[in-house]
Amino acid sequence: MTIQLPHGPYEPRTTPLDLAPSGAPLASRTVFSAAHVVADPYADISPDDPVAVDWDATLAFRRHLWSHGLGVAEAMDTAQRGMGLDWAGAAELIRRSAAEAKSVGGRIACGVGTDQLTGPATLPEVRAAYEEQLALVEGSGAQAILMASRALAAAANGPEDYLETYAHLLRQATEPVVLHWLGPMFDPALEGYWGSSDLDAATDTFLKVISEHPDKVDGIKISLLDAEREIDVRRRLPSGVRCYTGDDFNYPELIAGDDRGFSHALLGIFDPLGPLAAHAVRVLDTGDVEGFRALLDPTVELSRHLFKAPTRFYKTGVVFLAWLAGHQEHFTMVGGLQSARSLPHLAKAYELADGLGLFPDPELAEARMRALLTVHGGNR
Repeated sequence: MTIQLPHGPYEPRTTPLDLAPSGAPLASRTVFSAAHVVADPYADISPDDPVAVDWDATLAFRRHLWSHGLGVAEAMDTAQRGMGLDWAGAAELIRRSAAEAKSVGGRIACGVGTDQLTGPATLPEVRAAYEEQLALVEGSGAQAILMASRALAAAANGPEDYLETYAHLLRQATEPVVLHWLGPMFDPALEGYWGSSDLDAATDTFLKVISEHPDKVDGIKISLLDAEREIDVRRRLPSGVRCYTGDDFNYPELIAGDDRGFSHALLGIFDPLGPLAAHAVRVLDTGDVEGFRALLDPTVELSRHLFKAPTRFYKTGVVFLAWLAGHQEHFTMVGGLQSARSLPHLAKAYELADGLGLFPDPELAEARMRALLTVHGGNR
């Protein structure tokens, strides 16, 4: 039956894509999905209280990703680090997810930041905060992802402060880490990261960190939504250092690559796209680039919609689609972030995701979409 969405009538599809889980690892690319957390909707908390997480549903979603052969990037931006999830919650998430990964043989890497600092901090305090989180992640048995730090961005006086801080941390790391450059479109507090608002100068500093410690850097994740810059950086990396695309606008072409290389992936959009993304990479594993692009290119419209400005609120669309897909029983987010996108925005996300066949049960997704419309004043 036709459903009347805010932008017009839509005829939902009746059959999903056949994307049965295959736990076999992907061969040609290393692919991480940055996974969201599931809130506990029945927790009697106020906005000033620590967030309440539904741990069973949160871990079940990670098992869903692992079942398709994807890695999980834990406690990242997609998990609302700094937007509802504080360090205490993130630390518990890391411990629980790392233990779950070990129990099922899943690959996991976890974000290391400085978000236990709640006010202005000195550079030594920033380093100490990073060290505390690095010790927890490595102690849990997970790979570390050194995330960009708001506190470092505020405390640093120039490129040298970044070079010294990261050199110190890389010497501390026991295993090679992933360096993450998150752009200000995801977090405005990170403007001028690496000591300059000039992206060319910032890129030079970023690459200098890597070139001075190549044995301690497994790879880099670039989240600037700038394909040409990512390709340029990718080509300038030392041998053996991977590039993990974080570009939710241009990921098919970056993962497919060219005759001079390719990007692996660490993407928030692979939370809702997990099964389809894994299937597409398995096609790429056979050498079929055209088949890979035919599967993944049509998903870009949905990704660009979810990540449209203000980009940092993409998490709302990600959790909304998880609810429609049946991965959780409610559309509630930590910090009340379910209110961060409009009904027309969410309705368009539903239409695009349904058109791609992403919902395992299209009838359930339609019923939940209708329920949301009713809550907002009726299915007009």
